Amino acid sequence: MSKFNLKNTLIAGTAAGVISGLVKLGWENILPPRTPERDKVNPPQTLLQQLGVPAKLTQATYTYSGQQLPWVSYLVHFGFSISFATAYAALLEKKVKLLTLGEGIPFGIAVWVAFHLVIMPAMKTVPDAKDQPFEEHLSESLGHAIWMWTNHEIADEVLRQLKK
Repeated sequence: MSKFNLKNTLIAGTAAGVISGLVKLGWENILPPRTPERDKVNPPQTLLQQLGVPAKLTQATYTYSGQQLPWVSYLVHFGFSISFATAYAALLEKKVKLLTLGEGIPFGIAVWVAFHLVIMPAMKTVPDAKDQPFEEHLSESLGHAIWMWTNHEIADEVLRQLKK
């Protein structure tokens, strides 16, 4: 068995997390998980405000192409994506077959269940699972499956290339 390589894991996780984070943002443009009303203060902004970060910061935006974009939400989004992609890359590096079966899809669905149906509702960051609309469940479940599949494909390939 090969020795665990932290540097390779961090490189693979970061690359996969950035790319999969872009994939997830694109997915949410095709199948938005929340209504415009619920998205005025999105879950990353709500979570930060629950942790005491002032709305002035959580609602901060930058302007691109005449549109106001929530840069703080993007930091949380990509931080989450890179963190999970790096953890998953570590599982790939350590060859933990049970958790990497199905090219990451079951792992992604498990992350959706854990965060969107259990943890965030318990924290009151999002409504209880039964109070979330079907469209939110559909978008988030499929989006997390595709997000983690992307993490698997990118991290696996980067790790292979780094071992050459």
